Amino acid sequence: MKKLTNKLTRIGLIANPDKPSCRKAISHVVRFIESRGAVPLFDVGAAALAEGRHPKSAMETGALARCTDMLLVFGGDGTMLRAAREAAGGTAPLLGINTGHLGFLAAVNIHELGDALEKVWAGAYSLESRPLIEASIIPSKSKRSMLALNDFVIGRGDVSRVIELEVTVDGELLTQYRGDGLIVSSPTGSTAYSLAAGGAIVSPRARVFALTPICPHALSNRTVIVSLDSVVSVSILSQKLATILSADGQTQETLTPGDRIQIRNGRRRVRLVRLEGSSFFATLRRKLDWRGTSL
Repeated sequence: MKKLTNKLTRIGLIANPDKPSCRKAISHVVRFIESRGAVPLFDVGAAALAEGRHPKSAMETGALARCTDMLLVFGGDGTMLRAAREAAGGTAPLLGINTGHLGFLAAVNIHELGDALEKVWAGAYSLESRPLIEASIIPSKSKRSMLALNDFVIGRGDVSRVIELEVTVDGELLTQYRGDGLIVSSPTGSTAYSLAAGGAIVSPRARVFALTPICPHALSNRTVIVSLDSVVSVSILSQKLATILSADGQTQETLTPGDRIQIRNGRRRVRLVRLEGSSFFATLRRKLDWRGTSL
């Protein structure tokens, strides 16, 4: 792994304020950053957890991404997903410090924080560029498209009945689904909801979408892999049931019969920090507890 030689002078700290376990870690990181002659900057969540500091100049994530050399994100994958969307368009890469549970995106466990900071300052890391995917609702309900790092999910509302969806890829009919919904995931999102729904694990370097039906009525329906350069269109056929479009499970729009959702590779990307000695496959083995032994 090539060591990066860029000098780190301003470090942005982002945190989930609902995770008090971040408090001690943030205090440690602030002391480390200042001992190296750099300046820590805070988002609102991190400012609330910064012991004895409570900076008055807390910034939005997007602003932090534009004026810092790196963003340290404290929380779980949910915090990383939010930070990635809000930082889109900025230049600062993200390093996730996992204080949650599984943590595929927040790659550094909190007990490894000291070693991770030393590696960062030594330049012992590389940067991985990950695509953000984009969804537009036709006819348009707003001028703003939705962005996601992991996935878009078209699912049913509160009523426990199947919904009907028609899916085309680059204008060619794929199929009509009847079930609880459909997950359209990026390579990054293949280890999230798509995996839980029986989808394939995809290397983050693969330029593909994974289309995974949720509890399909037809048992022959399985995940379909298509090019990330394709345009995936999902039309709402259900006439009476509420249908929801969600991005990364965090933001959502209510759909109506006849709506069509166009999903494509977005123009924005986010860069994730990969520390020396770590890899996607090593993370898989550790997080999924793959032991290589028979039961």
